[in-house]
Amino acid sequence: MIKIVLLRHGQSAWNEKGLFTGWVNVDLAPIGEKEARLAGQKLKKAGFKFDIIFQSFLKRSQKTTKIVLNELKEKIKVENDWRLNERHYGALQGLNKKEMVVKYGEDQVFIWRRSYDVRPPKIKVGSKYDQSKLAKYKNVPVPLAECLKDVEKRVVPFWKGKVVPALKADKKILISASGNSLRALVKYLDNISPDKIADFNIPTAIPLVYELDNNFKPIRHYFLATDKELAAAVAKVKNQTKVKK
Repeated sequence: MIKIVLLRHGQSAWNEKGLFTGWVNVDLAPIGEKEARLAGQKLKKAGFKFDIIFQSFLKRSQKTTKIVLNELKEKIKVENDWRLNERHYGALQGLNKKEMVVKYGEDQVFIWRRSYDVRPPKIKVGSKYDQSKLAKYKNVPVPLAECLKDVEKRVVPFWKGKVVPALKADKKILISASGNSLRALVKYLDNISPDKIADFNIPTAIPLVYELDNNFKPIRHYFLATDKELAAAVAKVKNQTKVKK
């Protein structure tokens, strides 16, 4: 049986503040570092070993990878791929989610955050959180805003071009990325409808294990967490935009 692990980064400094992050290169919050250590410990306890770790260009994913590696205490090849970056939230980047709910309503913010094919407003080129001119993204088609459908269009070629060949070579793989890039990958792997993927949540730093058949199609998936741990972590994701009335 083939196994692959997907890992969303630990809670970032902007997750903690409730801000739209997207491609903004923020670090982990202290609690996120703790979450990443726990993820590494869980993977080690469960007996996982890896040959390759694919990670995004973003600091929060790379820091999570580094902490997990420290817990595993193994030398593992790490490869960066921009296609694993979080969904680009356009002009929403840097704005407070709850303030946006107050201003535009819960339904509109949910559409911006979770809809499959609706992009948020585009970011202005040259503005504070525009990444299009950064040297690290030279030759990368940096978006001005993305919906989940856009993310799926970059994640699926990554899976087919990088992951599947590595799996065919019997490599054991961990993918260290962000919530929406992993949701896009899950949508593709499990052939989830656009409506249903809106309600699928991936908590921070809880390893998501996929068991695959010999054609690299999912047999089942599960989180390395107790039901109680998983319910609490999912609730935290769901409640990011809850405004007290």
